[in-house]
This record gives sequence, structure tokens and C-alpha cells, in this order.
Amino acid sequence: MDVRKIQLPREIHTGAGVIEETGTICKNLRLEGRVLVVTGPNTLKIAGEAVIDSLECEGYDVHNITIDSPSKESVLEVQNKIDGCSLVLGVGGGKVIDVAKLASTRSANNFISVPTAASHDGIASPRASIKNEVGTVSLKAEPPIGVIADTKIISKAPFRLLAAGCGDIVSNYTAILDWKLAHRLLNEDYSDSAAALSMMTAKMTIKSADAIKEGLTESAGLVVKALISSGIAISIANTSRPASGSEHKFSHALDIVAPKPALHGEQCGVGTIMMMYLHGGDWKFIRDTLKLIKAPTTAREMGIEPEYIIEALRIAHTIRKERYTILGDRGLTEEAAESLAEKTGVI
Repeated sequence: MDVRKIQLPREIHTGAGVIEETGTICKNLRLEGRVLVVTGPNTLKIAGEAVIDSLECEGYDVHNITIDSPSKESVLEVQNKIDGCSLVLGVGGGKVIDVAKLASTRSANNFISVPTAASHDGIASPRASIKNEVGTVSLKAEPPIGVIADTKIISKAPFRLLAAGCGDIVSNYTAILDWKLAHRLLNEDYSDSAAALSMMTAKMTIKSADAIKEGLTESAGLVVKALISSGIAISIANTSRPASGSEHKFSHALDIVAPKPALHGEQCGVGTIMMMYLHGGDWKFIRDTLKLIKAPTTAREMGIEPEYIIEALRIAHTIRKERYTILGDRGLTEEAAESLAEKTGVI
């Protein structure tokens, strides 16, 4: 008998000022004892202190660790501080959340995600992006037991982060096309429900694109809910397939070759334009939507030289080789990569 467990967040709290309720939320989840709050240097002041105050008001013994990068070393640092803790809260952007998520998974601890920006779908997903010697690797992790997303705090983060989050959601379009392709050609497992949730999330975000504006708590709420929904689709599928395909391979390749990569969601958005072209889909619709959201659609807007776009396209198929996409097993020639980037206006 094929038995599989789907793990999802037990509670999701969104809204302006919800961070003040952190202690109460943890009590209601029946989480007791010592707590470790993981923050970044900036997010400690932005949201970490409010989280710590709220937890202490409810009688929790709170400890704090600040990390600088999403590295293996940071994961180990957090793991070393977890001893005796029953709960870990990651308060920050994607880097902090991914490190806290992976460290709590490896230490078999409960984890709550407290995002301060809506820049990618790691907020609620069962994956963690960690840097190693080569680049960035996506590792399996337990999804958070809860999510506390304060839309007032998220709306105050640089708008570029919110636009990048939209790029990550829009990339679900090509991720699903790649997944369907692998299902047809290689008989790879495919989940209709996970794919439907992923596509619904992307379509709803695109439908609301003109409402995503800087400084609005409503815009922050819209994007953060979409990112959480995307993360849940990954949990249902038990693979990142619903939200990660050829466009993510391109982004990871760009992380390796570009001296100064752009944000993950920005790169995935630009990758989606090009991969939609390869799929024979409406790539101009993707490009125009990203423009409406004020997300980058060209190499210049990402601050990346054209040569690195071409190189990333050329090697993208070698990233996660087991994951079949429109790039195939042989990838693109340099000429084909250059032609693709030029035809879609990326370079």
C-alpha cells in the first residue's frame, strides 16, 4: 500500500500588527518551554524585538541568534543553540527563514515562520535554499508548524522584494509546463491537485497585478498569501515541481556564473519569460505582467551583463539533472541561448 504523509502549517496568521500576537499564537498552539528566535542583523530591530517581547510577555524563556548568510555554517550555528529549546522562530527574509527551517528540521524542533518580506515561496514550503561552495542548493525540510505574516511590516520592506516575490509566483506557469512535460515523456509522478493550486495562485496574482503597489498592506497581504499557497502546493506534491522548473534552473545557474546575481524571484521572473518562449506559450503576457508589477524583465534591469545570461542559459540544464524540463538533457547551444535572450528582449 502506498502511504504518504502531507505536512502543512497548522495555523497561518496574516494581517497588520499580527506580530504582536506571537506569544498568544504560540500558547494557543500549545508550544511550551524555551524558545530560540533566529533573526538577521536588520530584522532583529524590524520585527525580532517585537517577537521576543511578545513571547516574554507570555512567560517564554527566549534566546536569540543573529545570522548573516544562508550558509551551512549558519545552519550549524543555529543547531548548536537549539539544545533545550522546544520551538524555533525564523524572523526575517528568505535567508533567515531557510536557515531556521533547516536547523529546526535537523534538530526535530517545531518551527514558526515570521517573514519580514515577501520575496519568495520559502515562507511556508518544505524546502530550504542554502549556499555551498558551488552555489545555492535546495534542500528538503519540514514546513513550518505556523506562519505569522505581519502585512504592515512586509509592506514597509523595499518594494523590490515584493516584486521579486511576484516573479517567484509567476514562475509557476513554466514550472507546471515542465512538470507536465516530464510526466508525459518520462512518466514522472504528477499531482493534479498540487498543479491546480499552483496555477490558481499564479493566475490570481497576475489578475491582481495592477493592485500590487508600494507601501500598501493589502498588496503585501495578497503576495504573502500567494507565496504561502505556492509553498503548500509543494507540500501536497512532496516535490518542488509545482513551483520550480527550467526558470529556476536558469536562476540557480545565474547564481553560479554572475559576479553579482539579482534576487532569486527577479531571476526566476526573467527566466519565465524565456522558458515560456521555449514552450511556445504567451511569453509577452508574462513579460507585460512583470512590467506592470515593476519587476525586472531584462538583464540590464537586473544589473547583469548579457554574457552571464547566455552562459546561465547554456548550463541551466546541468542544474538538478534528475529534473527534466523544456531544456532537455543537452541544453541550449551558445547561439540558441543568445538568440532566445535577444528574441525575448532580455538582452
